[in-house]
Amino acid sequence: MKKLDSVDLKIVEILQKNARTPLKEIAAAVYLSSPSVSSRIQRLERDGVLTGYYAQVNPLMLDYHIKAFINLEVEPVQKTVFYPFIRKIPNVVECNCVTGDYSMLIETLFHSTTELDHFINELQQFGRTKTQIVFSTSVEQREVPISAV
Repeated sequence: MKKLDSVDLKIVEILQKNARTPLKEIAAAVYLSSPSVSSRIQRLERDGVLTGYYAQVNPLMLDYHIKAFINLEVEPVQKTVFYPFIRKIPNVVECNCVTGDYSMLIETLFHSTTELDHFINELQQFGRTKTQIVFSTSVEQREVPISAV
């Protein structure tokens, strides 16, 4: 993969802050033409640097009042069954395979603790769980830090 230059990094930085930034505005910020910027963005997508564009949504506005992190102990042999299962659960915002006492860290959103409890009961077929309910979030999901080349 080609190393990213300072212009690529600036484009990524701009798009992370607002993926709807007009091409003309990005072009002015990096001193290139709009077609050149468009070409670079297409290359960044093709190379897997840019993997998608998302709207950041306030879960409370959609009545998701319970955010929880669930640690789950999954045996390696169960992963072939677990991964398809967890991918189908719409309340799972993110699932990571991690080090430590538990092998999975699952971020979830639910309307109620009753729904969360039901989900935890389903998860326990794979192993023991430990759940933390979030009271508040001091740092929302943010951009990947961009460092100079």
